Amino acid sequence: MDSLKPNSIEDIFDSSLNLEDSHFNEGFQEGYNDGLSSGKDEGREVGLKSGFEIGEELGFYRGCVDIWNSAIQLDSTCFSSRVQKSIKQMDDLVIKYPISDPENESVSDIMDSLRLKFRAICATLNVKLEYNGYPKASDLKEMEF
Repeated sequence: MDSLKPNSIEDIFDSSLNLEDSHFNEGFQEGYNDGLSSGKDEGREVGLKSGFEIGEELGFYRGCVDIWNSAIQLDSTCFSSRVQKSIKQMDDLVIKYPISDPENESVSDIMDSLRLKFRAICATLNVKLEYNGYPKASDLKEMEF
């Protein structure tokens, strides 16, 4: 009977000494599980938002290319051969964009090339056409924080 008493007293103290660790581990696991589920939800929302924005911008460029190609079909002399070549290059970039592979490393390079090509065509045609979905340089100066 004496041998049970020291063990039971040690068990009582062990459980109280381990109380902090057990609460810490339990709290960590709860926080981890909550963070995992909320992280997935937040990631899904961010992915949908950025996917929509990219799709909208690609659609804008696709529409511009289609309009310019329609004008070329109606009158092949309406644009210089240099502009027609740039429009064809922009068309190839829109087609080349990996819509179904968002983790492709060339995504940002292609989008940057599209934006640059679009600005070059607009400058050559002397038109003030801008995609309103992303901030323009003039808008950045007017932003206040």
